[in-house]
Amino acid sequence: MKSNLDKMLVNHNKLVHSEGVKIISHTQREVEEWVQHTVMIEGCDVPFKFRRPKKFKCLKGNRVNMTYYAEQEKVAGFEIEVMKVVRIKRF
Repeated sequence: MKSNLDKMLVNHNKLVHSEGVKIISHTQREVEEWVQHTVMIEGCDVPFKFRRPKKFKCLKGNRVNMTYYAEQEKVAGFEIEVMKVVRIKRF
């Protein structure tokens, strides 16, 4: 029997799943009614972003499993690549 994660990966071919990645930076800031979380992982220069209604405990130094996809974001007139996190869970 397939897990929910397996079903998501089959239905959405742009999703990527990484297991046991180490968080080296985690910031949280309020944006309207949401809290915008931005994490950086070891060995990758692209920010991983997600929104939640509440703040998390700091994830810095922890290992996590993440499901995400690449997205383009315009900042100061420049297109940059960011990863949109769909699912994040401590390892």
